[in-house]
Amino acid sequence: MAHPIIQLSNVARLRTRKHKPEQPDPLLPGYAFDAHLVSGITHIEQDGDLDFVIDRPSGMNGYIINFTVAGEGEIFSGDKSFRVKQGDLLMFPPEAIHYYQRAPNASRWHHRWIYFRPRAFWFDWLDWSDKHELVGRLSLSNEKDYRRFESLFLDVEEATNSGKTLGEELAMSMLEQLLLRCTELDPTNEQRLLDPRILEACHYISQNLKEPLKTEDIAAHVCLSVSRLTHLFTEQVGMSLSRWREDQRISLAKQLLQTTGMPIYNVARMVGYDDQLYFSKVFRRRTGVSPTQYRESR
Repeated sequence: MAHPIIQLSNVARLRTRKHKPEQPDPLLPGYAFDAHLVSGITHIEQDGDLDFVIDRPSGMNGYIINFTVAGEGEIFSGDKSFRVKQGDLLMFPPEAIHYYQRAPNASRWHHRWIYFRPRAFWFDWLDWSDKHELVGRLSLSNEKDYRRFESLFLDVEEATNSGKTLGEELAMSMLEQLLLRCTELDPTNEQRLLDPRILEACHYISQNLKEPLKTEDIAAHVCLSVSRLTHLFTEQVGMSLSRWREDQRISLAKQLLQTTGMPIYNVARMVGYDDQLYFSKVFRRRTGVSPTQYRESR
């Protein structure tokens, strides 16, 4: 059976070459799916090489957002099944079963998709109000919204395959826009978007992880007092600002350890720790293993 038509991010290619050289395809068994972002498009035609069921009974480690651009697909089977058509979006969380295929009476099903590991402040945007068997559903009601979402998916895909140093970071920013658009269009959404100043604080921290930013610096950047910033941040994000920044640093360190051969002391500096021993202590406290052990276990 031929492989689905996909395009992989640079990180996915690197991880595949290092750990799974025999399996570069994220839609077939054996692909590690340990990159932060993978995007592509699958064209399924009736009786074609790609006309088979995707079956992942244990779900995945990350999220997948799926966007039908032509034809129809069938999600699940039997009494649990439902159809998707052009303009329909699906959000598969990590714990959701994946079972889908071309709808039996449709001649094709073309869908764009993005697999991703979310940033810490995205989680409220990933829990869509309309869910079936944990899978979120959203339908676009007009041509303008369809073209806007199609453009966002294409932009994410282009950025992940650009080969540029900040390509994945740019793709994550575009994915953030896409998720915000979904939240805006969710008709019965009970979620609350982050205060724009807290969102900007998250961006500012993420873009300056290796810098020794003080809380005063971040507060000044978003035009809030230190006390107001710390109160709002904890209230809306669910953890302290310092804890959240540490989460982001460890997350980036994991990615660098997985995808590069960078020495540990360089990884430490890239994520804001000048003292390698202190970095290793924090990393072990958060993950249970040392940076070296983590790299060797991947």
